[in-house]
Amino acid sequence: MEISKDINQKVDLKQFKDLSKSGPTLKDFIVHETIPPIDSINVPNIPYIKNINGGNQKVFFEVYGCQMNVSDTEVIWSILKSHGYKKTDNLEDANIVLLITCSIRDHAEQKIWYKLDYLNSIRKKKKFPMKIGLLGCMAERLKDKILEKNKLVDVIAGPDSYKDLPRLLSISENKAAINVVLSFDETYADITPVRLNKDSTSAFVTIMRGCDNMCTYCIVPFTRGRERSRPVDSIVKEIQSLSDEGVKEVMLLGQNVNSYRDTSYSEFYMANNAETHLVKGFKTVYKNKKGGRRFCDLLDEVSRINPDMRIRFTSPHPKDFPDEVLQLIADRPNICNEIHLPAQSGNSMVLERMRRGYTREAYLDLVHRIRDILPNVCLSSDFITGFCGETEEEFQDTLSLIQLVKYNRAFLFGYSMREKTTAHRRFKDDVEPAEKIKRIERMSATYRPIAEELNKSRIGRLQLVLIEGVSKRSDECLQGRNEGNIRVVVPTMDIPTEKYSDIKRPIKSGDYVVVEVQDANSNTIMGTPIYHSSITKYSSSHVL
Repeated sequence: MEISKDINQKVDLKQFKDLSKSGPTLKDFIVHETIPPIDSINVPNIPYIKNINGGNQKVFFEVYGCQMNVSDTEVIWSILKSHGYKKTDNLEDANIVLLITCSIRDHAEQKIWYKLDYLNSIRKKKKFPMKIGLLGCMAERLKDKILEKNKLVDVIAGPDSYKDLPRLLSISENKAAINVVLSFDETYADITPVRLNKDSTSAFVTIMRGCDNMCTYCIVPFTRGRERSRPVDSIVKEIQSLSDEGVKEVMLLGQNVNSYRDTSYSEFYMANNAETHLVKGFKTVYKNKKGGRRFCDLLDEVSRINPDMRIRFTSPHPKDFPDEVLQLIADRPNICNEIHLPAQSGNSMVLERMRRGYTREAYLDLVHRIRDILPNVCLSSDFITGFCGETEEEFQDTLSLIQLVKYNRAFLFGYSMREKTTAHRRFKDDVEPAEKIKRIERMSATYRPIAEELNKSRIGRLQLVLIEGVSKRSDECLQGRNEGNIRVVVPTMDIPTEKYSDIKRPIKSGDYVVVEVQDANSNTIMGTPIYHSSITKYSSSHVL
């Protein structure tokens, strides 16, 4: 019986039911109603599923670039140590060599290419296999180019992939193992870093990762991803542990450290849902962020952990210095009276091409505001010369800014074009390399006499210095840093245990020592140690 395709033709209901009963049922489509038992399942031999234990293989670390890479290496070592790997400081003994790389300038990358060629020449002569791993920003940026080099590296891991290293190392026998996926939320908050140098008086603590500023010259947002912050509680726990170990100074780290914002606690987030207020005259490429515990809240908590532990932070952006942060620095003796304030250029047109979000005038207004609240502050800065289209007149504005602000320290660089950046897509790298070198020399010639004058102005005054170890200049001297992060060199000698004590003891690494300044140059202060002290004791009777 056939049902008409004409939708207007009526169908007898009884006929339709009879047709349905005579049609196929579900059983007609099932070959077997029950699945026969299986004796065994043949699981393929996948090494990383079966065993990712390091088996006491020895790992050699080589770190390039910024403090973030040092901090990342301590996270990496913690992960590998928990999987049965050992660390060695001898390249000849290493089963695995891991390079933690920097990609911010071409010069840094060229050093790493040379190192890879050198390591491969060593590998060919070794009596046992040696794996080479390329980690960090260069791995993220140049993974395809690295893979083109036949068997140059065995493991490639980006900054957000370090937890995957045990697996990558286990599967890299016959081909390169890769993971360079950027994360929106990875902060390694659940990893307790293992310090590479247990004898060091200071430690790095990463509080946030990534950057949202999108400066046109900068590769960081493309190699480190978007901004995300660790929960306050995990940071406090780590710093408390460092204090218990005897660490005397902590540096809080982040690509844009003072834009820190912990939104992991919903109740706190809702209760503090106000927008961020940028410094007057500054702007961003993104909407103002709301809610959460901010940098000032974190700084407040960590500075309370141990009043005799110094707190520093880097690298900040000038837009994120509200008065509340400056006032907290003024109120807490253990938060160092030192601010890194990257200008990059002193010319407003160059700053606009760089997409820095401020003018020369706004930057100078901020400097004046900082010095109003922190009159004895030590200021440092970063400068890039030779950025796309920079004229001699524009460069002169940078020199005049250095003269006006009078920085205690400055870090000077020639512009290096980076693929993927906005500058690479929109601008031309048209300042000759030789001209960039000349301009760096001119910036240095402008900055150094100012820095020397500032350091010499301290002659005859007292400074509280944290001793770090033996001086590189002489075994008979020790070196440390004052609150402004200036290197201080003192002779090795016994000094009173406190200000008015007749009891003396030697100076050792980790001691706070009051030093009278005798001489100085642009980057070093020389002095005489007077007596042992602490932050709390010294600040009670001196202005830090």
